[in-house]
Amino acid sequence: MNLKNVRNLGVKELRGLWRDWIMLALIVYSFSLSVWTSANSSPETLSNAAISIVDEDQSQLSSRIVSAFYQPYFVPPNLITAAEIDTRMDAGLDTFALNIPPDFQRDVLAGKAPAIQLNIDATRMSQAFTGGGYVSQIVSSEVSEFVSGYRAQSTLPVELALRARYNPSLDPGWFGAINSVIQSITMLSLILTGSALIREKEHGTVEHLLVMPVTATEIMLSKIWSMGLVVLLGSTFSLTVVVQGLMNVPVAGSVPLFLAGAVLMMVAMTSMGIFMATVAGTMPQFALLMMMVLIPLQILSGGMTPRESMPEFIQTIMLAAPNTHFIILSQSILFRGAGLEVVWPQLLALAVIGAVLFWLALRQFRAFLR
Repeated sequence: MNLKNVRNLGVKELRGLWRDWIMLALIVYSFSLSVWTSANSSPETLSNAAISIVDEDQSQLSSRIVSAFYQPYFVPPNLITAAEIDTRMDAGLDTFALNIPPDFQRDVLAGKAPAIQLNIDATRMSQAFTGGGYVSQIVSSEVSEFVSGYRAQSTLPVELALRARYNPSLDPGWFGAINSVIQSITMLSLILTGSALIREKEHGTVEHLLVMPVTATEIMLSKIWSMGLVVLLGSTFSLTVVVQGLMNVPVAGSVPLFLAGAVLMMVAMTSMGIFMATVAGTMPQFALLMMMVLIPLQILSGGMTPRESMPEFIQTIMLAAPNTHFIILSQSILFRGAGLEVVWPQLLALAVIGAVLFWLALRQFRAFLR
């Protein structure tokens, strides 16, 4: 193997990428705006939920319940009639519709257990899931305080001292920003190498490579180091400038140790991208194949939901995927400040998986060049 050929072919790949404005725009977006939107576009707390209330009781208690819904959790509630509930929900104007029945206050004071109907638009998943609990808690609190005649906080026999480690403010944006960087590394490592090889096939430059004094290993290594370098520089910029600088999200651990794990991850994913590109004939076929592979990898690897909540069978299978070990490594380093003595099993697993994927991709690539 001639390292000079590997270097020159890699420079050729970088020049080709520089002329691809669409791919450059994807790289810039993935490591800048995408990170910001992932951190701010999906808050886990309820925010400005639309609610309407049907007050058929017109009592002091029902008035207290109506006035208990205020911003930032809810918009000021609309007072409507019972006949308007279905019409407004069908039009998407309300997420919640609360119906307070007649004689509600009288039944509460009489010791009965009257029911309040709460209609929820379940198509708005995030608000419907958390908002139902908010509404139930608000109504229960107002009824309890009205019956007792005063507003006070009950004293529990045991005091729970909450200490939130690694994210004291419980800000979901911290997790969203760093997790977006991790997903961008996975996605772009796969896309850049695969599209580079597809571009060679579509432009007919593969035939030029076949008549040159270069080997399949040199061609494959040039694509891996060049595209991996682009992803590594982009992830470094995103983590230091966007995440830590602009968004003020702290990183607990060593950034160089994280980047070392990212290099192993890039070798594995770029090898997978080359393998998929040799199987696919065109860019649309590669895009469809990438969707079949990338989406399950990101969903089942623990980046979106904890692995512990998945079936044990899925957890075992996903140990063969590089994403699983990279996400464990990244979260341990960036969130919890883990060192090499903690994440070395994940580094070893990434190295082994990357070597296997490189060998499989090299075999397929040699067959593709014949």
